[in-house]
Amino acid sequence: MLLGLNHLTLAVTDLSRSIAFYQSLPGSKLKARWATGAYLALGELWLCLSLDEKRQKERQPDNTHYAISVAQDDFAVTCAQLRSLGIVEWKANVSEGDSFYFLDPDGHRLELHVGSLASRLEKCRLEPYRDMEFFD
Repeated sequence: MLLGLNHLTLAVTDLSRSIAFYQSLPGSKLKARWATGAYLALGELWLCLSLDEKRQKERQPDNTHYAISVAQDDFAVTCAQLRSLGIVEWKANVSEGDSFYFLDPDGHRLELHVGSLASRLEKCRLEPYRDMEFFD
């Protein structure tokens, strides 16, 4: 039985730059660092940064992204902090729950999100996507 996301590993092109970026996120804590990587904690999320020369520098054209939970009470101030760092936003929010979509220095698509699967499904039951089916 799957239990949930264990960790997230991101390939990076400049380890020091990426560590500095992720450490600037509110609540982030650097736990370990070595020549080609680092471990950080973002709340309960275990984040691994891995130096990888094969990392593509061009942006991916799809909607693949990594969402990080943030409390509703912290959302506005956290977004303001990120914007003050000059972070690039890659998408506007159009779905349930507050979201802030931004890029890390290597172009990984990230999202700060308020909400859960339960809150998303509740909203979808009121306004379902095209051809949407629900299974309980």
